[in-house]
This record gives sequence, structure tokens and C-alpha cells, in this order.
Amino acid sequence: MKLHSFAAAVALGLIALGGVANAADKATIGIAMPTKSSARWIADGDNMVKVLQSKGYNTDLQYADNDIPNQLAQVENMITKKEKVLVIAAIDGTTLSDALQKAHDAGIKVISYDRLIRGSANVDYYATFDNFKVGVLQATSILHGLGVDAGKAGPFNIELFGGSADDNNAFFFYNGAMSVLQPQIDKGVLVVQSKQMGMDKVATLRWDAATAQARMDNILSAYYTNKHVDAVLSPYDGLSIGIISSLKGVGYGSKDQPMPVISGQDAELPSVKSILAHEQYSTVFKDTRELAKVAANMVDAVLSGKEPEINDTKTYNNGVKVVPSYLLVPVAVDASNVQSALIDTGYYKADQLK
Repeated sequence: MKLHSFAAAVALGLIALGGVANAADKATIGIAMPTKSSARWIADGDNMVKVLQSKGYNTDLQYADNDIPNQLAQVENMITKKEKVLVIAAIDGTTLSDALQKAHDAGIKVISYDRLIRGSANVDYYATFDNFKVGVLQATSILHGLGVDAGKAGPFNIELFGGSADDNNAFFFYNGAMSVLQPQIDKGVLVVQSKQMGMDKVATLRWDAATAQARMDNILSAYYTNKHVDAVLSPYDGLSIGIISSLKGVGYGSKDQPMPVISGQDAELPSVKSILAHEQYSTVFKDTRELAKVAANMVDAVLSGKEPEINDTKTYNNGVKVVPSYLLVPVAVDASNVQSALIDTGYYKADQLK
């Protein structure tokens, strides 16, 4: 090959490579997160940005302050800007249908992130954890903390809290937990003194800690003036903190009145410290670093014209379609495995828990 022909070929190759790189550089991925009031969602957003940018994408990360119209406006703005893929952790998974139709019409793919978007055919994929198993782990930890699995017959008094009824995951958490707890309730091993059962009675709007604390206050004053709460099913660490505040307010956590066995979820730092202080009993760890990788790989695949990796095609029906999903495995954490689950994995540094 002549020198000038070789140089021309090299130049063309560089232009081609540059075109691919620039295409990746110019692709912007919209990331819609619900709120910064939970440390968990801040970690999710940060991890998504980190992984996507490492793959050469631009990112547009937006938080909606748990305000539904705000999130809708943010998603519509992302569509107007023609961002290539939308990764959405919805506040209310039923309110985005019109916007997602616009996204579909514009050729924009939609990945539902952790919370299933309901009522829309235009949800392409879903990245989440096995949410039914989260509830199973929470309930199993409660039975272990009470000693039921070791043969203690009770009866033990338990109160039930659910997540926000506009979050599809809340029903999976509750149903998973009740698949373990209901048989013990039926046998009289567990007793719900308030008789408040079912998501219509135990849901906590927007996963709000103050709402959970106020409800626990009411339960304690109405049903526990002469009784002891032995366990509380809490689906999320933020609610657990509110519930613990309520219990402390009437003397729980002392030698004479021990703290109930209280579950949680998300391994948020205040709750991990609470577990080590023997207040909250357990949490469920969902490694958001891994969830971000799964969602980013989905983005990569759809923009490359490939099928993303999925491992569930049956569970998550959003009311219009079964959304192809990838489910990660959650991990139960109590004082016995904080080190191995959270520190040895690098999720937290040891000095963060002091």
C-alpha cells in the first residue's frame, strides 16, 4: 500500500472510531428519581450517573422531592430534549401514562427502576430486586428475633406497617411478609392487638417517617396501655426510625421495657447504627451499586439494538402488560452480619458506623 493510501485509511478509521465515540458521548440518559429525603435514592442516583458516565453516556439526573406533578414535568422535559433512554423510579407509577406514550412515539425507551410504573404499555424493561422476597426476609427475621423458629410459642404482640399504597413494591413487600406471618397469626403465636391488617389499613403514604410515628403513637395509646409490643413489621428503615421514636417516647428501650423486634429495608446508615445499638433488629440490604449496573446494562443493550438480560417474564404485570424484568437478590442483615454484608463488601466503611 502506498504511504498516502495508508494514511488516508488510518484517517478514515479514526474518523469512524471518533464517530462511534462521539455518538456515545452525545447520548444523554434521563434519570428520574423520586426524592432526596431518603439516603437510598441519593445513592441510586449517584450510582446510576457513575456507571453510565463510565460507559461514555451523558446523564440528566433529576429529583422530584416526592412531588408527582414535579416528576411528571421533569420526565416531559427529558422527552422534549430527546434524551435517548429514560430510567424512572416513579413516585406514583400510575401517573406517567401520557408522558410515556410521547416517549414511545419519539422512539425513547423506558426502563422502570426499582418501582414498577403501572398502567402503561410503554414500559420496556424493569430493573429491581425480588420484592416479594424482601417481605419474606423481613418477616423471617422477626420470627427469628422473637425465637419462634427456635420453638417459642408466644403469644407475641405484633403491629404491621406497610409502605406507600401508590408504590407497587409496597404490596409485594407486605404480601411477602404476610406469607410468613399469617400462618403464625392464624395459630395464635402472633397477635395483632390493633387488628389493623391489610394494606388499606397499614399503608404509609410517601413512606413518611412522621406519618409512621404518629400512627404508632395512636396504636400505643389505644391498645398497649397494659400490654407490651413484641414486634413491629416495618417495610423501610425510614419508617423504622419513626416507629422507634414513638416507642422510646413511652419508655421502650429500657431494661424493664425492651425494644420490640423491628424490621426494616435499605440498610440506611442511621438504621445500621440503630441495629448495632440493639434498637432496630434487622434490615434488608439491596445493593444499589448492582442495581445501577443492571439498569446501565439495559441502557447499553437497547441503544445497541440488543435484547437486555432479563431473568423474569412472569411476575411484574403493570395492569397492561407483563414487563420483562431483571430481579436482584436482597440480603437480610442484623447485628450478626453487618460486617460481612455491608463493610466487607465496601458498601460502608467501618468508621461510618461508629
